[in-house]
Amino acid sequence: MKKKVVLAFSGGLDTSFAVKYLSEDCGYEVYTAIANTGGFSPEELKSIEERALALGAVEHATLDITHEYYEKSIRYMIFGNVLRNGTYPISVSSERIFQALAIINYAKKIGAHCVAHGSTGAGNDQVRFDLTFQILAPEIEIITPTRDMNLTREYEIEYLKNHGYTADFKKLEYSINKGLWGTSIGGKETLKSNQTLPEEAYPTQMTATEDGRLTLDFEQGEIVAVNGERIDDKVKAIQTVEKLVEPYALGRDMHIGDTIIGIKGRVGFEAGAPMVIIGAHKMLEKHTLTKWQQYWKDQLGTWYGMFLHEAQYLEPVMRDIEAFLVSSQRNVTGRVIIDLKPYRFVLVGVESQFDLMKSAFGEYGEQSRGWSPDDVKGFTRILGNQMKIYHNIQEANNKSDL
Repeated sequence: MKKKVVLAFSGGLDTSFAVKYLSEDCGYEVYTAIANTGGFSPEELKSIEERALALGAVEHATLDITHEYYEKSIRYMIFGNVLRNGTYPISVSSERIFQALAIINYAKKIGAHCVAHGSTGAGNDQVRFDLTFQILAPEIEIITPTRDMNLTREYEIEYLKNHGYTADFKKLEYSINKGLWGTSIGGKETLKSNQTLPEEAYPTQMTATEDGRLTLDFEQGEIVAVNGERIDDKVKAIQTVEKLVEPYALGRDMHIGDTIIGIKGRVGFEAGAPMVIIGAHKMLEKHTLTKWQQYWKDQLGTWYGMFLHEAQYLEPVMRDIEAFLVSSQRNVTGRVIIDLKPYRFVLVGVESQFDLMKSAFGEYGEQSRGWSPDDVKGFTRILGNQMKIYHNIQEANNKSDL
């Protein structure tokens, strides 16, 4: 009996090679599966299925996990205002974890003996897939031909030709990875420390001819309306925002960070909707959270993003942080007003019943109602005591040294 292997299949060269190699050279019964996190159209998914079957897959599965990806990841990244190194909304890295989860669960469902992926040995994805597979199904063998055989692109193309399969595997100048929470772009410029991506490398171009205005309504930290229109489907809400901001070419930047495997890496990205949503959400929090709520949420949000980026999603502390993030959002309700401009956006202001600026205690810089001038004088004297003591001792010691 042939062993069953489930291959995480994207339709690219590496996974196309893997189907042929595992089925014809290794004798496996290959089942392919693609986990869609919102980056593929129905037409693209159909084309990927046709390619898998033409290559020799016994069966192909399309696993739509877009809503699960939102519920179990994106909502917490919004709650935590997660930006890796203050820049990157960890678009691809967060996707990979949920793709790995979907693939291994499918492998267990059909009783596969092995699971395979096409990651190379030089990036983060190999760790994300391997670690997830090992934790959830230690009994299932992991096969990684691209990594283990250190294959070249030319070798894989020639192999497929020799095995009767030809396709347009022309190497694009830029690799594009699109998902619900942003698009990553890799190219020759991202391999250099002193270069950036040219305009044509980005998947969308600036076409807006005039400034626009956008309003986002949040209820307990989650987006519920766009420009006053109620949208209960959170995935659709994000897609609606993306469509509105796309003409302004928003959310472009270059992420430079430390990889899981210890080397520095650079990747360009375009994430208009994520950057606008996170920016709006963070502004609403500034109005509705206390100083210490904001402080501790920033700390835990940073840790949550780092753990998610570094394949630690299954670490139990992640559930604990999620519980804190949910609790922190109970008053994050209101409308945020945003002005859209070419290549940038401006956060105008908020409207919220929980706005802490709406206080009977006073208006900053204008009028105090909750204290008297004498209260402030006494408060300031007490507040300065520690510093007064320190400087008094310093001055006394300096005089004795003379």
